[in-house]
Amino acid sequence: MIEIDPATGVLASARQVASPNCDDRPDGCEPDLIVVHGISLPPGEFGGPWIDCFFTNCLDAEAHDYFPEICHLQVSTHLLIRRDGEIVQYVPLTRRAWHAGESCYHGRHRCNDFSVGIELEGLDDLPYDDQQYEVLARVINALRSAMPSLAGAPVVGHSDISPGRKTDPGPAFDWDRLHGLLDAVS
Repeated sequence: MIEIDPATGVLASARQVASPNCDDRPDGCEPDLIVVHGISLPPGEFGGPWIDCFFTNCLDAEAHDYFPEICHLQVSTHLLIRRDGEIVQYVPLTRRAWHAGESCYHGRHRCNDFSVGIELEGLDDLPYDDQQYEVLARVINALRSAMPSLAGAPVVGHSDISPGRKTDPGPAFDWDRLHGLLDAVS
């Protein structure tokens, strides 16, 4: 069972890695959208410390040829679900994580203001792991139960709120499978 403290926005069972890349949500703005992302660092590689380093501004530009392109970025997410199902929390759910960038959902711009970002360790064109779907469904159900503003929150991909700019979680992500699991797990 995934327990969330709605007052602090912390998942008790998640490994906590504090990201400086967050701030307060605008006054009166509560999260009412859940955004699913995909990430691997370096691209196509899983495990290792690089995602933690990226979201905490500690990515060594010399550690991989790809890192100089991104090491200057200041980004984060609320949660990461690794390939093995481990949950890592970088930003409390009550704060604004910098995960969506330029974005719009149903005419509302700046999706970071009103969303929770969940990264899945993966690639657009590689199937996600079974455990990731199960954990993601449990996390979404826990979010919807613990936080009233998320009770009926839609779940969208980064590509849905930043079309043409972002493609994740990509065509390998099985939305039907996730929706089936949302009804089946608690």
